[in-house]
Amino acid sequence: MDAHENENSSGQQEHQQEHVHAGGSHQEELDERRIRTDSESSIDSMTRFVLPSLDGSPPKVVTLDEVSSMFKDLRNMELAHEIALNPDFKLQQYEPPLDSLEGRIKTMVHKAFWDLLRQQLERQPPSFDQAIRLLAEIKECFPQLLSPNNERALAHINEVLDDAVIQQQAERGVLDFRSYASFVINILARSCSPARDEAVARLRDIEDVVDTFRSILELMSLMKLDMANFMLALARKEIAANSVQYEKEKFSKYLRELHGNAGFPATEDWLRRHRSSSNVDETIYNAYMQLIDYPVDKDFPELMRMDRERFVGLSWRAQRLILCASLISIAQSTPVISQRRENRIQLAQQLDIIVQDVKSEKQVTTAIESCYEQIRAFVNKALAQEQMPPMSEADQETLKSQVLKLGIKTSPVPTLMAKRLDGYVRVALRSNGSIPPPPAGFVEFEGELVAFIASFRRLVSYNHAVFGEHFHQILGKTMLSAEQIAESEMSEAGPAGSGIATGQAQVAKP
Repeated sequence: MDAHENENSSGQQEHQQEHVHAGGSHQEELDERRIRTDSESSIDSMTRFVLPSLDGSPPKVVTLDEVSSMFKDLRNMELAHEIALNPDFKLQQYEPPLDSLEGRIKTMVHKAFWDLLRQQLERQPPSFDQAIRLLAEIKECFPQLLSPNNERALAHINEVLDDAVIQQQAERGVLDFRSYASFVINILARSCSPARDEAVARLRDIEDVVDTFRSILELMSLMKLDMANFMLALARKEIAANSVQYEKEKFSKYLRELHGNAGFPATEDWLRRHRSSSNVDETIYNAYMQLIDYPVDKDFPELMRMDRERFVGLSWRAQRLILCASLISIAQSTPVISQRRENRIQLAQQLDIIVQDVKSEKQVTTAIESCYEQIRAFVNKALAQEQMPPMSEADQETLKSQVLKLGIKTSPVPTLMAKRLDGYVRVALRSNGSIPPPPAGFVEFEGELVAFIASFRRLVSYNHAVFGEHFHQILGKTMLSAEQIAESEMSEAGPAGSGIATGQAQVAKP
């Protein structure tokens, strides 16, 4: 595209309106050529997907072919890390924000493409330039939607959507655009997943042929997403099995080639703050525990930043558990709750629903107020069912005062529950598979407690398997005496320990 055409691109829509009439001029041909060029990607033949990224870095956007190559070669560390730690991870289709420059350009280009297609088809006689281009792009998409083993189907598609045949039909004025739409819909119906059957059925109900093809391309983009996630499912087991070794190799290469002597100051500070007089393993273990409630005035460890959002999420899960345990403990001051297990379970479920989306201090305050109202209403209803008088005004004020104090982390009840959760997590992490019974206050929330422990243990164990040896090296430089360092260097002895200390197992055992 030359500079003159670029300068006039802002008048694209005006040019379209001016040149609808038949028998156009040389300027009309230039305008249409520009629209066709600018609209190459408007039919989404290059559907893109978003990959997970390091904390603070922009998301990586890739095509389906690039995703397939990554699954085969395991060459994206963020993707391998996400797959290994998140069993529910799926690729998402990339869509730029509508109010962004990219989003506005995409909207404008798409509109230009479909407007030109409609204008050409409505001419007398019709022009099929844009239609031919569209059918060629659709044909190129099918190999990405069908498995390579489906050679007969691909051969049939190439035969029907043959470029030369379509060109001849257009030149003779007998190209039936609607019949090609029906053919494509039939192929999609046979090759899509059951979840897309309704979308295919809706395509048959669209009367306008341009709208039909627009919807066809939208569905093909979704089918590319289905194919990408199908490939992910096939590769998941192998990726998860090799991701630790892969990340260790990438990290070692980084240390050799890029890291130099700069160090990881935030990681080193994080570990040294938890130095234990007992051994290195205990220091690392205590450091991991702090990640559940990391100080806001400290830089997050560089080596753990890929999972920073996960640790933040776990922190809020822990805070919600502490809040729920505190609430149910306060509610048990009334016999109708403490002496009726079924009432405790039902109330606990209701409280859990109220706080399940709490992820900020402001939300904590609002949730606590709602929880008080729920406890008060539940207790009075339970008392009425047992034909007992409702709570007195004084009892309600006492209950309200106790519940509202939970907004202060240092108040007695949440402090106690936090200590119980901390002790429970420590015991659970040291166990090898079996998890002990939940502590008092957490019994009614055992399901979420076990899920929280499993998520935290998986995250800690995986990161220790990758970085554990380096953590030992960092602490070894500061915790050994000068004589020990010299002796260590002479003997070339590695760090002592087992389980989490050696980084050989993906189960945390300090």
